[in-house]
Amino acid sequence: METWDELRDGRELLRDDDLLVLDKPAGWSVMGERHDTDVVRLARDAGETLWPAHRIDKVTSGLVLFARRLEAHGDLTRQFNDRTVAKTYLAVATGTGLPERGTIDLPLSVGRKNRVRIAAPREAITRDGDAWTVPDDAVLPGDHYPSTTAFERLWVGDERTLLAVTPTTGRRHQIRVHLAWIGHALVGDPLFATNPPTRTGLHAWRLAFTGPDGTRHDLVASPGEDFRELAPAYDFS
Repeated sequence: METWDELRDGRELLRDDDLLVLDKPAGWSVMGERHDTDVVRLARDAGETLWPAHRIDKVTSGLVLFARRLEAHGDLTRQFNDRTVAKTYLAVATGTGLPERGTIDLPLSVGRKNRVRIAAPREAITRDGDAWTVPDDAVLPGDHYPSTTAFERLWVGDERTLLAVTPTTGRRHQIRVHLAWIGHALVGDPLFATNPPTRTGLHAWRLAFTGPDGTRHDLVASPGEDFRELAPAYDFS
């Protein structure tokens, strides 16, 4: 079991009186888990209180922004709600055939067992060039949330594709569900594969936001070796 200092070592990208940016390893939750692989809990047990400004999934590695003072938390979370934060992920998707650039504009809803899904029948999804949509009259009744994901193709292997992905909206599991429902689920994603043999191919790569002091930060977290192994022929430098 790692200590808080051990987890921070080499993974702390920015720290001041107001905030902390950590390059979270895959397999750690941001908060809310009932075991030791929980960043907020580990920090609290070491005497430091953190308030997440946003979350990334446990299976996802990369940049996470925390407030170190409660007074700073509202300002940071407001930027995510107002979509003034710029986020880019690296994603290793199964299959090939994705265009050089694309947009997935598919509404999301929450179904049985709290699973996130597209709020329309799969057969209603249409592709027009580099865009995936569903007609308004195909959207299922009930609560649904407009959700848009843009991507750029970086590399194509024999059976997988590396993408730089920008979620315009920040819904739970958005990138994972969007890619899966257009036929390109992430490599190693336990939402769509049973006992996957690798880690999930999603890494929070870039994050740009404004600190409470007015400073604009643009941070990059280079993916670790466990992610690079998913696209070994790509030069991540």
